[in-house]
Amino acid sequence: MRIGIHGKQFNTDTAIILQQLFDFFLKKGTAIYLSEEYAKILVQSSVEFTDFQVYDLESLSTLDVVVSLGGDGTLLEAVAEIGNLEIPVLGINTGRLGFLATTAKESVIEAIEQLYKGNYTYDERTLLKLDAENLFGEKNFALNDFTILKKDTSSMIVVHTYINGDFLNSYWADGLIISTPTGSTGYSLSCGGPLVLPQSNNFVITPISPHNLTARPMVVPDDSQITLKVEGRTDTFLVSLDARFEIVESSIELKVVKEKFKAKLIKLPNNQIFETLRQKLHWGIDIRN
Repeated sequence: MRIGIHGKQFNTDTAIILQQLFDFFLKKGTAIYLSEEYAKILVQSSVEFTDFQVYDLESLSTLDVVVSLGGDGTLLEAVAEIGNLEIPVLGINTGRLGFLATTAKESVIEAIEQLYKGNYTYDERTLLKLDAENLFGEKNFALNDFTILKKDTSSMIVVHTYINGDFLNSYWADGLIISTPTGSTGYSLSCGGPLVLPQSNNFVITPISPHNLTARPMVVPDDSQITLKVEGRTDTFLVSLDARFEIVESSIELKVVKEKFKAKLIKLPNNQIFETLRQKLHWGIDIRN
């Protein structure tokens, strides 16, 4: 087996987990490849392991699994690097919330053992794609969401929104979020958007602090083409795909559609979406005690 590892933040706890992984892989004779960013961090750490290579695009395509070591943001970075290769990703949560990186750091070795035994399934997640004058280059897709935000002003922007060419609404707001079902637990949720199950085949359109309080989040089929035109008091505004962002001019037309390929997340036994929601959102827990 050929394993890739991507991470970001590094502390004492992460070093212990990574050392456990390396020791396990060494016993299995597994070829280890690290992302370039994580390899630089590793060199400066106390982890005693040097038998690894740094993956590039060519070697990335040969990997069987990529392990994401961090939080959900780290896993989103791994998905962005993998792109249309659709390499399975196992998320190990050393961050905070962890809706995507659901394997607890206390269960790392148990999770890897299940991986080697083949005791897992794939959770294929829909991605959205931004079609707009080569913005974001080859990484013009997102697992969580696409957002439009005002920039450098306290004034609102107006986002004229069309579904399959039909006019939907002009959102007077601080911005607009278009999220996948996966992203419905992220920024969209914090702006009042609904929770959508991963295989629901929908996108969610959520305004950010709308001026008109009747402008509510809306669920649309994910085979829709969503076209957006923005105007405001300034000539530029901010757009983002997951954690990646660019500043664009208001004259640009933006189109959001479903991406042809998917993100393939590894789902281990007893990892259920409803349990994750209950645990992460503290449903049924009396916070007064």
